[in-house]
Amino acid sequence: MFFFFVCGEHTFRKEVSEYQGMIFQCHHCGNMAAHVQKSNPWFTFCWIPIIPLSISGYVDVACRICNFHQPLVNRPDVKAVTSGGGGPPPQQYAPPHGGPQGQAPMRYG
Repeated sequence: MFFFFVCGEHTFRKEVSEYQGMIFQCHHCGNMAAHVQKSNPWFTFCWIPIIPLSISGYVDVACRICNFHQPLVNRPDVKAVTSGGGGPPPQQYAPPHGGPQGQAPMRYG
């Protein structure tokens, strides 16, 4: 007589209520398809969840297109939405005024 037992891991995911219905930009593919979700991994025996592998779970920003997951702690732009802040400061520098020094402008024609 042969018995076949299957052991594995299954992750249950649900959208975080504070970010319900909000969509953010994915830092991997650039699409506006990322949402905040909480993941709870479980050990399964014969497809039945038996033991949780994490007590509090993980909160990630997950993209629905490329399936990229990034921890919420690494996304200050997403956290600023619920804290009421204006977001992180811009990190782009203004272009220098004028053209390059010592070079004549190009003439076409």
